[in-house]
Amino acid sequence: MRPHVSDHGPPVGLAAIVAATSVLGGDGSESSRVAGVWWLMFGLSAAVYAVVAGFILVAVVRGRHSGPQPPNARQDERFIWIGGLLMPVVVLGVLAVVTVTTTRDLRPEDPNAVRIEVVGKRWWWDVRYPEDGVASANEVHVPVGRPVDLVLTSTDVIHSFWVPELAGKVDMVPGQVNHLRFTATRAGVYRGTCAEFCDLGHANMAFMVVAEPAEDFARWLARGASGSGTMPQAELAASGEVVFLRESCGGCHTVKGTTARGRRGPDLSDFGSRRTIAAATVPNTSENLMEWLRDPTSVKPGALMPPSRQIPDEELRALVAYLEGLR
Repeated sequence: MRPHVSDHGPPVGLAAIVAATSVLGGDGSESSRVAGVWWLMFGLSAAVYAVVAGFILVAVVRGRHSGPQPPNARQDERFIWIGGLLMPVVVLGVLAVVTVTTTRDLRPEDPNAVRIEVVGKRWWWDVRYPEDGVASANEVHVPVGRPVDLVLTSTDVIHSFWVPELAGKVDMVPGQVNHLRFTATRAGVYRGTCAEFCDLGHANMAFMVVAEPAEDFARWLARGASGSGTMPQAELAASGEVVFLRESCGGCHTVKGTTARGRRGPDLSDFGSRRTIAAATVPNTSENLMEWLRDPTSVKPGALMPPSRQIPDEELRALVAYLEGLR
């Protein structure tokens, strides 16, 4: 069963966020085609193995129960031509045709596709919906049953965008724009990762793809475009907003409806509804967020975010309350 996609806050653990990933998952238009090619290769390989193993077994049994056989040149030639040439040509020809046709049809352009821009950074993912004015980070929302066009690039080093259960890998190269096109066929939360070594934080550079029904996706977009829900509703959260704007947070991060307009770090306008912290390193809980703010490198080695040890715990708790209210 896929984890239920909820708008009422993050789950309590990574196991509750996403099921185990598999390269044979077929919940996307591209992944199902790739999995089909893999199963064909597996079936043909198993058949070849069974035939060869059968010949070896026959040879062993015959060798034990019969003496030396006179050479038969014609039979040997026939065996070489059929087993050594004809059969490999047939098997490899079938695989070649299927691979080429699958590759050709894998990522067709669709003018009605949802356009999503994803930029790989050290070591997180900047996610933007340019047609709707929505920005997020480390969490890509897509509608089920509608084509998606991911526009991929990088600002620093080469990254690689990979969601095994939905689509294949695509490199993200600085100065170059690549596309990944697919359609999610099933609602769920899918874990993606960077599949290209990109220095110290590579092991903790993951993300989530949230595939949800079209109406839920439309509501999520509308909420993100309006920026509603970013105003603190409680006294503690209001105090946290003061701390956020007073410290250097706004110099790196953006929060809609405030003077924070930084672009160096992730946009935090919907941070409270995200399932994870630090590019899917830990679940988005109050305890993890408190530790992340106090000392980011203790949560994610190599994180470029500076520590906030100089801020008193009371103010940090207020800042946690404020960030958790950003939805």
